[in-house]
Amino acid sequence: MADILLPTLIACVLMYALIKKVDAYASFVKGAKESIPLIVSLLPYIIAMFIAIELFRTSGLSDVLCKLLSPLFNLLGIPSEVTELTIIRPFSSNAAYVLLKDIFTMYGPDSYVGKCASVIMGSSDTLFYVSSIYFAATKVKKTLFAIPLALFCNVIGAFLACFLCRFI
Repeated sequence: MADILLPTLIACVLMYALIKKVDAYASFVKGAKESIPLIVSLLPYIIAMFIAIELFRTSGLSDVLCKLLSPLFNLLGIPSEVTELTIIRPFSSNAAYVLLKDIFTMYGPDSYVGKCASVIMGSSDTLFYVSSIYFAATKVKKTLFAIPLALFCNVIGAFLACFLCRFI
């Protein structure tokens, strides 16, 4: 199905352009040309986010945060084995994938911990990266509640993931 989806989508777009009498190639080139200033304007935010994530991990702050939050997460039903994954996932998807691999190696993908980790990975995203790109692109200035609310929702998502994995 996936092999046919992209070619079908491209064919539909080209057919629509043909019906509307739009030069699809010229429109594509124009859109690509207009995206370059956007990429250039977003680049400092992306670089700053990568540096902040690396500092968070290498400073040991993530380890301290895991130790502090593990008892609270245990009360919520989130296994301590996935605490670090739950904390790191909003910051870095690459680091989260490494943690997921470690969890699979240690506990197995079919274990309760492995299932919780899989659902957490699939149901959350790199919050800080996405937020920095979105806020930079839309020029949003008032972000006071956005990040704390999104982090709260990530924790609720992890809680629900682990709760539902008990029945799988």
